[in-house]
Amino acid sequence: MNTIGNKLRLTTFGESHGVAIGGVLDGMPPQIQLDFDRIAAAMAERRPGGLGATARSEKDLPEFLSGISPEGVTLGTPIGFVIRNEDCKSKDYDVLKDCFRPNHADFTYELKYGIRDHRGGGRASARETACRVAAGALAHQFLTLKGVAVKAFLSSVGHVGDFDILERLARRPELSDSFEIQEPLREEMMAEILRAGKDGDSVGGSVVCIVTGVPGGLGSPLYDKLNARLSAAMMGINAVKAFEIGGGVELCKSRGSQVVDAFVKRTDSGVMTSSNFSGGVQGGISNGMPLFFRVWFKPTPTIGLPVDVMRRDGEVEKLTVHGRHDPCVALRGVAVVKAMAALTIADFILEFGTQA
Repeated sequence: MNTIGNKLRLTTFGESHGVAIGGVLDGMPPQIQLDFDRIAAAMAERRPGGLGATARSEKDLPEFLSGISPEGVTLGTPIGFVIRNEDCKSKDYDVLKDCFRPNHADFTYELKYGIRDHRGGGRASARETACRVAAGALAHQFLTLKGVAVKAFLSSVGHVGDFDILERLARRPELSDSFEIQEPLREEMMAEILRAGKDGDSVGGSVVCIVTGVPGGLGSPLYDKLNARLSAAMMGINAVKAFEIGGGVELCKSRGSQVVDAFVKRTDSGVMTSSNFSGGVQGGISNGMPLFFRVWFKPTPTIGLPVDVMRRDGEVEKLTVHGRHDPCVALRGVAVVKAMAALTIADFILEFGTQA
């Protein structure tokens, strides 16, 4: 499936080393004046070539083909765009034409389709997420008009940077800045990424996302819950292995008396509970509190150390895979998490309305 969404639908296409990748965003409301600087900023956050990321250098500026007027206003018709692939080094992957890397989609894609594009991972490459970020940047601008804001940040790298989730969620829940990682810890996380890269290795990490201004009543019990669709969106991101909403796993280790989201008198700020262990979703439906969830990325499976690969004849051999890869995919995954959150929440608002 290459399409996500019900009312706001994104379909993407393209491979890592093809001419271009791109997408069609259908269902975007009309008469929204777009800020293309915001789109460029979102793309820059995910763009390769920066510190701690793959050395592949791409401009990643989407070319919009339809759905937008010459004045930059959405028309309500499908928005088509392409993102050119300009810095491909396909020869680096020639050795993989008849080999399957461990922990990759090489074997499973060929098992399913009987063919695959081995260059840079083909369709399974994280390169495809640039399309999601471009579309998410459009969805962000719709959400801004609805008073909804999406924030995300790298919250851990390996064992560095983790924090007490329950302690944070017990605070006044509208103070989302209390989750921000302080500069010394950010520097330590970056140092861990650089160490892994220097060793020819990789490291996993996590991303926290907070969405404020979400109206209550979004989501449907029992099989189209808001948290279920958010989970599907996040688990569809390359290298994501786990999704937690609210207190997540730590919540499930607690006693009920320790994690009660006690009701408080409504105020103009819309605060309904004294804490936010539920992460803004109860019974699969938004309760008007900030959405809080965490996304966990595995270490990048392509590393600069010898690994066991399987040849087409079934034999296994040691091989050092060349190419340019992120030592920590979670670093650039922050932009992708934000994009998928924006697309999912915008889709729900368009489906259910701001008053559900």
